[in-house]
Amino acid sequence: GSTVRLNPDGSVPADNPFVDRADALPELYSYGHRNAQGMAVHPESGALWQHEHGPQGGDEVNIVLPGRNYGWPVISHGEEYGGGQVGEGTSKPGMEQPIVYWVPSIAPSGMAFYTGDALPAWEGNLFVGALAGQHLRRLVVEGSSITHQEVLLEGALGRIRDVATGPDGALWVLTDADNGALYRVEAAAAP
Repeated sequence: GSTVRLNPDGSVPADNPFVDRADALPELYSYGHRNAQGMAVHPESGALWQHEHGPQGGDEVNIVLPGRNYGWPVISHGEEYGGGQVGEGTSKPGMEQPIVYWVPSIAPSGMAFYTGDALPAWEGNLFVGALAGQHLRRLVVEGSSITHQEVLLEGALGRIRDVATGPDGALWVLTDADNGALYRVEAAAAP
């Protein structure tokens, strides 16, 4: 899989990494992604963060950089569905390593940086919904690293499909079920 980059009018940006190459499509921005599910732009750096499903484990979060190869199907931290190593292992020169990966799989879904004012302790944290894990994962970001993870709402709401900062500054969570719902996460009232 690949990530493509287009201008709002559908044209290709002149500074795309493969724009002048005959062996690649000009809209290609990065490649070697298995199954991208969520993207978010870092509110301070402007960097593009993306997560993807790995095979039987190896779900990953990457900072997407122009022209970079993120490894699939040559490298992965997951394994084949029948068991065994994917491709050539977990690393190879010229291929990017994820910022963080999960084994076993959490089946990541929606993704957002928290930018509201209702939960000031979580300002700038990255939130990832988990389908298989049925929780909301809070990732503390420092620069281009994850320094801490916390599992929230585990099993309380079911499969988390999406997460966003709401217009009221709270964190909003959308579940994935026939009777799914939109939940508002806010700070607990002081005793």
